[in-house]
Amino acid sequence: MAKWTVADIPSQNGKLAVVTGATGGLGYKTALGLAHAGAEVVLAGRNREKGVVAVDKITRALPAAKVRFEMLDLASLASVRSFAEAMVSRGRQLNLLINNAGVMQLPERRLTADGFEMQFGTNHLSHFALTGLLLPLMRSARSARVVNVSSLAHRGGKIDFNNLQAERSYKSWGAYQQSKLANLLFTFELQRRSDAYGWGLMSNAAHPGFARTDLMSNGPGTKGLMGALSNVLKVFSHSASDGALPTLFGATSPKAAPMGYYGPNGFYEMSGPVAPAKVSPIAKDEGLARKYGRFRRN
Repeated sequence: MAKWTVADIPSQNGKLAVVTGATGGLGYKTALGLAHAGAEVVLAGRNREKGVVAVDKITRALPAAKVRFEMLDLASLASVRSFAEAMVSRGRQLNLLINNAGVMQLPERRLTADGFEMQFGTNHLSHFALTGLLLPLMRSARSARVVNVSSLAHRGGKIDFNNLQAERSYKSWGAYQQSKLANLLFTFELQRRSDAYGWGLMSNAAHPGFARTDLMSNGPGTKGLMGALSNVLKVFSHSASDGALPTLFGATSPKAAPMGYYGPNGFYEMSGPVAPAKVSPIAKDEGLARKYGRFRRN
């Protein structure tokens, strides 16, 4: 695959996109790239002040940009429902849903407003709910796409049915890995359901490699073993702009495929040009996806 950049994004004029966690980091760069290509972009986030700043930055860079901020706290299913109901009430077709927001390796076990372990609830469950609630708007659009942002960390993850919400024991890295594996299980099962029921969606996923964002400092921080390892590996990292490219590729490229998974193809996939990424076989396990779906409903 030739090196792919934002200049390769096809025109997105007339399309409506929602990007979660779009007030900074990868989400902001993703929203900026879509706005640059002509899309109308909803920047969804939990901090209104940051949202106003992000919208201002984009409109200063792109005076003709069609962007707005809307409140969405993924640690609250009530907030997810309120956001989705507002979108549905407007009746606009939704062409792109970028499930980007996330938290990483929180040092202590925390719960969402609904009692779910914070990483699992924020990174996966709320995005699952958001996608389902916005599904009617995407089904009414032609060739809508859903992109779930996962991580290299998914490869060491497992769905621990006996400790799904870390009630028995909490390991911050394991909880993060589980949430990122769940992102991919959902991605691939969503495509299977779309194909089976004729929804017309393309569901794929991306990971940013090692992008220089606030995710690390907002999670485990820069101290301790993880902080030291992060500092060592920064030599192989890349910018948030480059980290957003796999997501933008999955969302817009004619070459992106259903059930595709994209990331950088450099050293250990931490940086480099966009390419198909390695997927843990467990992430495409249909039996596990169905077992997990039944388990979650119980």
